Amino acid sequence: MLAKRIICCLDVDRGRVVKGIKFFEHRDAGDPVELAARYNTEGADELVLYDITASHEGRDFVLDVSARTAEQVFIPYTVGGGIRTVDDFRAVLRTGADKVSVNTGAINRPDLITEAAERFGAQCVVLALDVKRVDGAAAGKPRWECYVNGGRVATGLDALEWAVRGESLGAGEIVLNSMDADGTMQGYDIELCRTIADAVSVPVIASGGAGTPEHIHQALTEGRCEAALIASIAHYSAHPIAEIKEYLADRGVAVRPTAIPT
Repeated sequence: MLAKRIICCLDVDRGRVVKGIKFFEHRDAGDPVELAARYNTEGADELVLYDITASHEGRDFVLDVSARTAEQVFIPYTVGGGIRTVDDFRAVLRTGADKVSVNTGAINRPDLITEAAERFGAQCVVLALDVKRVDGAAAGKPRWECYVNGGRVATGLDALEWAVRGESLGAGEIVLNSMDADGTMQGYDIELCRTIADAVSVPVIASGGAGTPEHIHQALTEGRCEAALIASIAHYSAHPIAEIKEYLADRGVAVRPTAIPT
């Protein structure tokens, strides 16, 4: 049985980690490199660094953040934000990142997924979906719409259809972020997780809403996700990573062990 992963997410804005609620009302959470090093020590399986304003502002990810992170961590990490070309993939990977996450750039030009997968391997290509539940969808048939530019622009693109297409284009992993649940710490959108996870064969990472270890347990079991992205619950030390992993292991979820700090 493959171990489920706990992935710490660092949303970076102007060189600082921030965390908001439903993509707004951001508050400072610290220095990205310092937090990355901390989570590396505390037992995170992976890290994700998102430049949350790069696409909106039409600029590239701040590459020095990625390079400095590579000097401090010894676990895989993913970088995203402002990725528009294969050259952008190459630049990020050269800083030491293991994977590159793309959202806006892939929706604007889907062939980017295929080009990057062919050049660097599907394992390097992470398709991120920022989605909102569509009100008034047919009874029993919930729908979610994809958003771009850091959650600012609706696309009209159906999340399920895009996830399936993204896999066919070559994405090796999907990060599924519920904008409705983001930062609320009230739990993941389990129905969303299950809908997408059942439709694709690549790993799906639940994102948005973790507030307790049980929320993570639900995403990895009921939601059928291979990993859970966490932010607020980690940044503000509500539940240390070791505690989360112990909770999961006690309930039969395979995780990589980590010692609880004394």
